[in-house]
Amino acid sequence: MSLDASFWALVGLIIFFVIMIYYGVPGMITRSLDGRAERIQKELDEARQLREEAQALLAEYQRKRREAEEEAEQIVSDAKAEAERMTEEANAKLEDMIARRTKAAEDKISQAENQAIAEVRAKAADLAIAASERILSEKVKGQVANDLIARSLDDVKARLN
Repeated sequence: MSLDASFWALVGLIIFFVIMIYYGVPGMITRSLDGRAERIQKELDEARQLREEAQALLAEYQRKRREAEEEAEQIVSDAKAEAERMTEEANAKLEDMIARRTKAAEDKISQAENQAIAEVRAKAADLAIAASERILSEKVKGQVANDLIARSLDDVKARLN
């Protein structure tokens, strides 16, 4: 009996496979598996493409970052150089201004000295003339006194100027 059950189980299995083949189940399974394999392959290709795009974007952003860093370094170095140049110019202008003001002050002092000397000479001349006039008017009288006074005044004026 065990042979009959095994035989009928085998016959049932064969009939099952024949029905499956008749209705195209293996083709459907194959198509389903092929479709799934294609979808998986498309997803893998898409993932590979996305990865490549991401790597390209990463490389581009890294390049842009390096360029930005280099540009920032250049800006900083240019700013430092400009600051140094401006400092040097400011120092030179300051030194020039100090020299001009010192020269102007020295000129004013020199003018004041010359004016003071001229005033002292003028005052001394006036005093000398007045003293001479008084002395001569007290000691010398008449026409001789007038001629002597006039000559002395002319002589003093000529020497002081």
